[in-house]
Amino acid sequence: MMKRYDVVVIGAGVSGAAIARRLSAYRLSIALLEKEIDVSFGVSKANSGVIHGGFHHSPDLLKSRLEIQGNLMYDKLQRELHFPFRRCGILVAAFSTEEMRIVQELYNRGVANGAIGIELCNGDRMHMLEPKLNSDVMGGLFAPGGGIVEPYRLVFSLVESAVLNGVDLHTNFDVAGVEKSGKTGSEDREYVLHGSDGQSIRGRWVINAAGLFADRISGLFGAEDFRIHPRKGEEFLLDREASAHTGRVIFPVPNPVSKGMLVIPTVEGTTMIGPTALETDDKEDLATSSENFEKVFYSARRLIPSVSERDIITSFAGLRPSLEDGDFYIARSEKAERFVQVAGIQSPGLTAAPAIAEYVKDLLKQGGLELTEDPDYQGEIPAVPRFRSMSLHEQDAAVKADPAYGNIICRCENVSEAEVVAAIRRGHTSLDGIKFYTRAGMGRCQGGFCSYKILQILRRETGLPWEKITKRGRKSWIVRERISPAKTS
Repeated sequence: MMKRYDVVVIGAGVSGAAIARRLSAYRLSIALLEKEIDVSFGVSKANSGVIHGGFHHSPDLLKSRLEIQGNLMYDKLQRELHFPFRRCGILVAAFSTEEMRIVQELYNRGVANGAIGIELCNGDRMHMLEPKLNSDVMGGLFAPGGGIVEPYRLVFSLVESAVLNGVDLHTNFDVAGVEKSGKTGSEDREYVLHGSDGQSIRGRWVINAAGLFADRISGLFGAEDFRIHPRKGEEFLLDREASAHTGRVIFPVPNPVSKGMLVIPTVEGTTMIGPTALETDDKEDLATSSENFEKVFYSARRLIPSVSERDIITSFAGLRPSLEDGDFYIARSEKAERFVQVAGIQSPGLTAAPAIAEYVKDLLKQGGLELTEDPDYQGEIPAVPRFRSMSLHEQDAAVKADPAYGNIICRCENVSEAEVVAAIRRGHTSLDGIKFYTRAGMGRCQGGFCSYKILQILRRETGLPWEKITKRGRKSWIVRERISPAKTS
């Protein structure tokens, strides 16, 4: 029999995951749908991981209010969910008096938004805060409340918490059709959501957090007509030994379209530079180019001269789901009953995500959804043991308790077999899913050493044949077919 939910959330990126987790604190039946093989495989996967400081956007925008509120929620969230997060601070570097005038405007916006501790700096102060800055930097802005987070680990933790509190996660559920049943305005009014593979579920309320595809989902429900404009960002990851690694996130002075290309010290010790901001019509275009490589490195070296292409270990691209007016679109639909739009969540969407969840919860309550707190709700999830973070004493104890901790699968990131197995048993059954959950394959050799070992463990733990294992789901098979008969002895 088709299961019926009180709330169905479409999209398991950071917004959808945060919403599902927030609603799981109430006595509700909730489904979280994701069209990919794993959560965080859409917009959130390629996020820069910056927790913004609340000074880039005008105070009259919804995104500004949710950015400040979300920023302040991260410390408690990290204590409960144990994802990598550090409040390292943000610098905006100016090279001229004209750029300093723009910095003054950013400062005024930050003060109006309520950004905590924001500071105008002269050149000496900027170089004291970040000694690797270009010596030509004449001043800038310091936002101590800014930080960095590992975006996919944040989403994984939000979803684990939601599932722990009763949310049903459905991956590989690509919503392809919708039916409405019951009379408009009646209690039995509900939606039937059909997946492209034939599976279906019912829901009274639906949250559209489908990222790049929120416009298509809105159309399926007969709701508002809007268009998501993909904005492509190419980024380059530098080795953790790179001399360009900074102590703080470094922004250039922004232009009207983009916050500019940054130098970001990732929370796991590598350095990221980028992203670009290129309009595109292709929601699947994740290619990088040599032309943009030149632009990104020129911009990054202007900020931090020691940035070197010799330190590159990989490049990637992501797409931001932007709307025409640039603000978030979060509202109950005026055309489709019990349907909530969470669209246009580009930067600072990651920062705002916890506040977006609160905002959506309030919209549902105002719309008539009964919210009764669940006394069994568990806000905290167990921390996942990471071999590389253990002391020698802890590593020795871990190996004695489980010898699989003594089998290092990824030498670059020091990831053990026990951690790979734990990832698989939590439902991460693609090569990228294990990579993002454990960091196996994210180091200097980019999986050259460990990929085959991970495939062997995946095959052993899941029973999947070689040709069914994928890199990221769909048709991303890794092994096509055997080219010679297997040896039997």
